[in-house]
Amino acid sequence: MSLAERVKEKRLALGLTQAEAAEKAGIRQQSWASIEDGKTLKPRNIVGIASALKCDPAWLINGGAFMPLAEVNTRKIPLISYVQAGALATKPPIEAFDGSYEYVMTDMALSEFCFALKIKGDSMEPDFKDGDVIIVDPEIEPTPGEFVVAKNGEDEATFKKYRPTFTDPNGCQQFELVPLNNDYPVINSAHQPVKIVGTMIEHRIYRRKR
Repeated sequence: MSLAERVKEKRLALGLTQAEAAEKAGIRQQSWASIEDGKTLKPRNIVGIASALKCDPAWLINGGAFMPLAEVNTRKIPLISYVQAGALATKPPIEAFDGSYEYVMTDMALSEFCFALKIKGDSMEPDFKDGDVIIVDPEIEPTPGEFVVAKNGEDEATFKKYRPTFTDPNGCQQFELVPLNNDYPVINSAHQPVKIVGTMIEHRIYRRKR
């Protein structure tokens, strides 16, 4: 059975039209039709397509034993803005915001408060480039050398490397937020208010245009 046949078989089993399935997957109906016609052999949004069909993306691509989505344990993570991430320092996680989100999919065991953030700017180059996506869990305390999202007194959040420095007389851990690009300054919690929002647990790199 081909990818086209697997996609069509699952769609019909769920009682969905091509338009309905495409909407659930976040793609155009024409794109879905191209997959079922066998013209598109490697769909770009295979995770979204698998989510719409309630199945494992690997099964759609490679075939083999069918795995329902529930067994794969895939879940949606909201992709939020830097302003929204900054607000998480003072408001209830995610629930503080109105409106709809973009989402990314993950099968990792994460807390209910985790979120995704798209990197902007070049302060974390060369390891993290503009357009990369990171997944952050506010329930995980950072250890030295890990990467964190933090609020540094501005409306927006910032993404930097975490480096603890000393424990102050009140027992509070002081730290630095270090950019990987030396053209940007280090942020020191002893010199300005800084609050850690969460710790990065996944980094996704996407194909870049040449």
